[in-house]
Amino acid sequence: MLLTPFLFRSRAALSAAVLAAAATGTPGAAVAQEPQALEANIATWWEQASRLAPGSWGIAIADENGRLLWSVAPQEPLIPASTVKLFTTGFARSVLGSDARRPTRVVGSGQLDRATGNWVGDWALELNGDVTLERGAGFGPSLHELALQMRQQGITRISGPLTVRSADGPADASWPSAWATRHRGRLFAPLIGPLTLHENVVEFAVKPGARSGQRAVLVGAAPSGVESLIRVTAVTRSGRRSRLRFIAQPNGTWLISGTIGVRAGVRRYGATAAKPEVVLKAVWASAVKRAGIDWQQRAEPTGRPQASATPRILAEVTSPTLDSVASEVNRRSLNIGAELMLQWAAGRGPQASAALVEHVRHVTGDSAGVYLVDGSGLSNDDRVAPATFVSYLAKFPQTAAGRNFPQLLPANGSGTLRRLNTGLPEAGVVRAKTGTLNKVSTVVGYLGRPDGVLLVSLMYNGNRSAAARQQQWQLFRVLGANGVAIPTLADSLESDVQLGGESSQP
Repeated sequence: MLLTPFLFRSRAALSAAVLAAAATGTPGAAVAQEPQALEANIATWWEQASRLAPGSWGIAIADENGRLLWSVAPQEPLIPASTVKLFTTGFARSVLGSDARRPTRVVGSGQLDRATGNWVGDWALELNGDVTLERGAGFGPSLHELALQMRQQGITRISGPLTVRSADGPADASWPSAWATRHRGRLFAPLIGPLTLHENVVEFAVKPGARSGQRAVLVGAAPSGVESLIRVTAVTRSGRRSRLRFIAQPNGTWLISGTIGVRAGVRRYGATAAKPEVVLKAVWASAVKRAGIDWQQRAEPTGRPQASATPRILAEVTSPTLDSVASEVNRRSLNIGAELMLQWAAGRGPQASAALVEHVRHVTGDSAGVYLVDGSGLSNDDRVAPATFVSYLAKFPQTAAGRNFPQLLPANGSGTLRRLNTGLPEAGVVRAKTGTLNKVSTVVGYLGRPDGVLLVSLMYNGNRSAAARQQQWQLFRVLGANGVAIPTLADSLESDVQLGGESSQP
């Protein structure tokens, strides 16, 4: 059903916004676009958008104080998709602080025999859900760094099977119950939990043999060490055509079969880890070997510590700061990262999403406009009203935890906003979060203008989500044609707040 725009004090409010900007001396206020012209441009856009993408629209455009300027069904809760990550970012920041880090450790009870280099006693890996663990060199900590720390202490030999623990409960990983079964195991929906490394995804590359009839060659795999779990039986054939099959085995390994053309070049693939504990064991084995530590997996631990012995930290690495993690999660719309941030802040289980909802209600004062069952927005059961989004955008940055909050969202031309790279005068005019599901297209964020910052919530649920997204981009271009970069406070986030680049993602 098409919805008629509800013009909430539109002309008066737009006029007041411009006059307020002029009164406070905001740069560029004197040349601000006339409110009547702005209203006309929005109305023209809406006429086209509602025609090209019929369905359920929810729109709220507000000034930086959250006062509605133009809207369509602003109080109607709709499926938000990944724009939920915006709330999760704010919640985690409020609970943990912007500088919080997540540790990964080797803990043990015992002592080092310095004469032999043997660790006498028990040891275990403590994983705590660091989404950046084993992201790749320069992008996050690694198990090899842990092994090197052990080696630097003189440990050259450890014994016993791998024991995995977590500081917050069982060291496992599972799918959130709110996620639809059809999503589980896809690259954007891996297992979630303390047992996380390389985002619980494996990557590999295969090239043809030198001649027809030779076996294909595995030329790269990540995380380092996972290559021991991949068996290649694919055969090289003439030509360029390839028919490779990547098959997950019941024991947590993979088989690459089929054929690859001798002139096909390198083929790259990725898959989720159905048994991350198997991947962890292979990566740890590689890490300690490269560090010069002999791991006797099948032997019993050498010696036993006293029953009263308290485990101590033998080695430790930490994630980048929460702000860096959140920036990356929002830029790539990383579901596993959002769910882990929610677990860091509120634990595991239904109480986590309930705490997230309570946080949004506390910030906005709106008890009816939000219902969430996960932290990533992958569930179709989530509901948020457009007005709730703009209220949060206005009020959260005014809290102690919300300082420079817009900078944690991707800028136009980058990440999930990479297609919004034309029609705006510079990067940073828009800081926003997108949401995409089947029949869902949402964009929520900030838009800088000479006469002040606009808060924009564009939500669409319907059968024309691709067309709706194009129209959402178009409105940002209309509103931001003479835009300016969103300002950052003087004690701003570090310039390197974002982790890595597009090439680093699975």
